[in-house]
Amino acid sequence: PWNYPWTIPMQEIAIALMCGNGVVLKPASLTPLLGEAIQSVFEDAGLPKGLIRNVHGGGRIGDALTKSTAGKIFFTGSVPVGYKVGEECAKLMKGCVLELGGKDPMIVLEDANVDFAISGAVWGGFANAGQTCAGIERAYVRREVSEKFIEGVVAGASALKVGDPSEVDTEIGPMVSKDQYDLVRELVDDAVANGAELRCGGPVEVEGFPEGNFIAPVVLTNVNHDMRIMNEEIFGPVLPIMTVESDQEALDLANDSEFGLGASVWTKDRQRGERIADRIESGMVWINDHMFTHGACQCTWGGVKDSGLGHSHSKFGFYECVEIKLVTYEPGLTRNFWWHPYDETLAQAMKSSAGLLYGKGSQRVEALKSGAGPLLTVGKRITKRKS
Repeated sequence: PWNYPWTIPMQEIAIALMCGNGVVLKPASLTPLLGEAIQSVFEDAGLPKGLIRNVHGGGRIGDALTKSTAGKIFFTGSVPVGYKVGEECAKLMKGCVLELGGKDPMIVLEDANVDFAISGAVWGGFANAGQTCAGIERAYVRREVSEKFIEGVVAGASALKVGDPSEVDTEIGPMVSKDQYDLVRELVDDAVANGAELRCGGPVEVEGFPEGNFIAPVVLTNVNHDMRIMNEEIFGPVLPIMTVESDQEALDLANDSEFGLGASVWTKDRQRGERIADRIESGMVWINDHMFTHGACQCTWGGVKDSGLGHSHSKFGFYECVEIKLVTYEPGLTRNFWWHPYDETLAQAMKSSAGLLYGKGSQRVEALKSGAGPLLTVGKRITKRKS
């Protein structure tokens, strides 16, 4: 993926290699040199040449890789391409892990630490200039705290420095491309044309970057789910905020999406937060934080609905990179309990076993009385050592 072209492939490649696989990496067309850098890092660390290889190109190359003899496909990208990858893998009976983006909701309850939630919204909504699959793309705030929350987010967003991404104090860099810049502008303009209120932000010029595709953090209010901006992935520094009257309304709106990657609930009541988290249709829910676990290798990562299939990170990420196989060892008995021949003694022993294992009170006592003899007889049959 072009938005995190180092960290996302790196952790998936590391797990694949640890599981004994070779890897073919096709970096995003916009970030080809990062793919070469990743390969060099592993080879410089002593990985035998050829265990990780780069291929470059557009969709035609990706399609060829999907149809190749590769045992499994890991894809991070758009929903339409992800569906195509999944269909091709299904035809070949090969597995795939798909991470297809998100439309993460943030739910702020009236008992939340509002100042903390404001800071979380500014970071979760605008980190990496909003070009994050698990960034906050919509906020649902209880009316009791909505005014303070909105004012705080507008102030925080307006204070972020937009500029040269190579400078250490820059907080908002450019859109990755003119196409992405145009898409973000289109969604914001559509929302405003349909009644949304632009509270701050929008396209800006940065000295030294005449075609820099910069957008200052945008906060929108008076939005609703009839607007494209509340349904389509923005992938830019834009945070639409809706005021809600109840937890149920917030939950219903959060689940009113084709995506289901991440979500966050902001509350001082952990049990209340967990109850809401259980009902959110997403692969991950953070209480009083957002998206930080991508940097925690022990925490699984993955979504539901149109956000994808499968998982990376954690033990579940390892399971995706192996073929799980069962191997058993026969301990040397004469025969197993359920093997032929069948007779009345075996039938009574099995019936008594069920009573002993799953019966209650007097049922167990009766099963032991009636089954003691048959169980001993069958026990002698199966424990007699082979000659």
